[in-house]
Amino acid sequence: MWEYTDQVMDFFYNPRNQGRITESDSGEKVVTGEVGSIACGDALSLHLKVDETTERIIDARFQTFGCASAIASSSVLTEIIKGKTLDEAVQITNKDIADSLGGLPEEKMHCSVMGQEALEAAIANYRGIPVVVHEDDDGSIVCTCFATSEPKIKRVIRENNLTTAEQVTYYVKAGGGCGACLANIDEILAEVNAEQKVVQRQVAVQTASTALKSQAGVSNLTNLQKISLIQQILHDEVRPVVAEDGGDVELYDVEGDLVKVQLKGSCTSCPSSSATLKIAIEATLRDRVLPSLVVEAV
Repeated sequence: MWEYTDQVMDFFYNPRNQGRITESDSGEKVVTGEVGSIACGDALSLHLKVDETTERIIDARFQTFGCASAIASSSVLTEIIKGKTLDEAVQITNKDIADSLGGLPEEKMHCSVMGQEALEAAIANYRGIPVVVHEDDDGSIVCTCFATSEPKIKRVIRENNLTTAEQVTYYVKAGGGCGACLANIDEILAEVNAEQKVVQRQVAVQTASTALKSQAGVSNLTNLQKISLIQQILHDEVRPVVAEDGGDVELYDVEGDLVKVQLKGSCTSCPSSSATLKIAIEATLRDRVLPSLVVEAV
């Protein structure tokens, strides 16, 4: 038995805005977004009545086939979006839906994802654009049981910071059928999480760079600040790049604007080591620290 919050149970036992919307009056347009499949266990039709002058949602109703979480997620979504403009509504995420219910069991998070996708589909239908709002969701199918593509799995991993194949199943059902795709999902997770670590390192370096520059001014960094920033950028940004080809780089000394480094590993015998110095190292340090820096190998 799942542990549901009081909000989930309230929206399940007393669903708001259930049913269809009658044809609109003049100046109003009724659209529908449909996602899921009864064959897969959950299906949602979300109906919106939109004021065509202001593009504001003046009514929202739903028809859901599914569990308590699916019904509650659909119901609370209609309450969230009524009164919002389409531009405001399209910013609503599955997290917002789950949070409005006081949280969902992780095994049921796919119900909130279904609500988000139905909303996006309805807005896409109103605007006359392809129903698949996430254009990059088109791609090779990873889970044939639930027809889930690799781009969609990657997107949901990024948006919800997922780290395990089990979580992916909870959010998009992929891997919850025959299980043949679980190894592929693990590979996708490793790829996405590696990308996110690189981004986090870049953000950290950029933040540190901005902080130091704001403290002393770009042209007035103390030698200690300059060396500290150069060391951090070499470690977090440059070394991971040259390591991909078996190389390495270490800071040797800083004399004014002259940065001396030691190339190691494959970089020492690589015919393009001079390009590495100027493109991978010098250009990065000039961008992150000072535009006057010059890098040479010792």
